[in-house]
Amino acid sequence: MHELAVTESLLQVVLRHARAGGASKVVSVGLRIGEVSDLVDEWVQRYFDHLSRGTIAEGAVIRIERSPAMFRCGACGHSFPADPRTREEIRCALCASEETALVSGREYLVQQIEVI
Repeated sequence: MHELAVTESLLQVVLRHARAGGASKVVSVGLRIGEVSDLVDEWVQRYFDHLSRGTIAEGAVIRIERSPAMFRCGACGHSFPADPRTREEIRCALCASEETALVSGREYLVQQIEVI
């Protein structure tokens, strides 16, 4: 259900930038969402469709690109992709250290707003 709150914020950002640019219609919105995020693509679009009714963003298509989870090793500094949803311990691909930290994969960014 948190897709609703996130999508409300997304719509406000889109409308603010579209209006500032003098747009008459928002055609699409490009998002980058980290793969660790539990946002469901389908629900982001559904909530956007509902919330944008009667605005210049009504009918806009949400295009979502998923970005991988990236970790950084605290021992050697190496950055590497890994899936934190597995039950396996995350280890550095170079030195096998377990001293790792998630550095990306939870982001939610507006990358592009296509307008006319």
